[in-house]
Amino acid sequence: MMSINEQEISEKPQNNDSEVVLSVNGVSKRFCRDLKKSLFYGVQDIASEVLGLREKGDKLRPKEFWALDNVSFQLRRGEALGLVGKNGSGKSTLLRVIAGLIKPDTGFVEVNGRIAPLIALGAGFNPILTGRENIYANMSILGLSKKEIDERFDEVVEFAEIGDAIDSPVQTYSSGMAARLGFASAIHTDPEILLVDEVLAVGDANFKAKCFRKLQKLRENKTSFILVNHNPQAILSACDSAVYLSKGKLIINDKTLAVIQKYEEDLFQSSITQKSIVSMFLPQKLESETFGINITSLFFRNKEGNMIDSLVTGECINFCVGCKAYKRFEKINLHLTITELGGEAGIVLFLSGANDQHFFEMLPGEHEIQVQMPYLSLKSGTYSMTIKLKRELYTFETIENFIFSVKSDSTMSNCMFYQPRKWQIISST
Repeated sequence: MMSINEQEISEKPQNNDSEVVLSVNGVSKRFCRDLKKSLFYGVQDIASEVLGLREKGDKLRPKEFWALDNVSFQLRRGEALGLVGKNGSGKSTLLRVIAGLIKPDTGFVEVNGRIAPLIALGAGFNPILTGRENIYANMSILGLSKKEIDERFDEVVEFAEIGDAIDSPVQTYSSGMAARLGFASAIHTDPEILLVDEVLAVGDANFKAKCFRKLQKLRENKTSFILVNHNPQAILSACDSAVYLSKGKLIINDKTLAVIQKYEEDLFQSSITQKSIVSMFLPQKLESETFGINITSLFFRNKEGNMIDSLVTGECINFCVGCKAYKRFEKINLHLTITELGGEAGIVLFLSGANDQHFFEMLPGEHEIQVQMPYLSLKSGTYSMTIKLKRELYTFETIENFIFSVKSDSTMSNCMFYQPRKWQIISST
């Protein structure tokens, strides 16, 4: 897999090399799961490096695994790049390599500009020192003179919103206060590259909004940044490109929407081991094997009435239940219970003909009951449906675990369901 999306590069205006402020080239990093072996390998590597005998780190030793595996991409001046992936995918490790806190085992990173890393809450702060003392220490490490820090000190304190606590030891701060102070210190150093790892997840909505406004101003001043956030909507709002990591490997490096769609698709499907059925045709039964009506098929139709094998959020669909009656019945209705698989939502939709006061009369013969949905409101994911064919308290047949998947042509981060909508602006004259 190419580490840099060639199509995206070809679509952008040709930039000269000076506009690339960060280049990650085939970076791999391995760690050991066993503490004793990890300590042994560490001593072995240090000794080998001192003696100039260290071997190429492209092979795993016992108990080791790749936290990063041949990752490559570029960051250009003024670009905002999102970094997405599940926990353990290698995001924080990658930022630590870029920041120079750890060395890669293979590959290298080229940096053209001052990096301000925000890769932990209160990163670089001494808990014994006060907030004031930590501002001076932290900003001086990032390259500012005392005079420059003096000029920006009041802005840092005002942005961090910590008030009189500035002269208290940082160890008395909450995690949110430490994160705000760390963020405020970093962004007031005029960095060329800003690394932000989840620190925007701390704080109230107003502070988060202020942080994003500041990031936007930094971008307008040609600051580049890499943003890690488990909220895809934050990545979509702040970044115009993104990198998706999974188990240390680069899955896709592309424009943000394409990356988030791929990430969400994998996220929803990752814990699903059952194959989507989409349609089910059941064997014929003898009348003596039924309770008067039996279900013969389950499937979906589109608005033209054609059977379909894939479902897309927001489209018009009809869920169809084929059945066979052996004598006349009245007050027939369906109950549909839809549960999300692999998610935390549990039951997401319950539809009942009885609740809607919608009943059918069914004569002997074959029939098709349709549940017509002008818009499929389920978000991207995999679902299990239980279908019950009923008459009041009497159940003719129940089908459990009818599995189907839904895809989405648009991003549905933070959504539990799809809301049909139109956008319009009305201006007064």
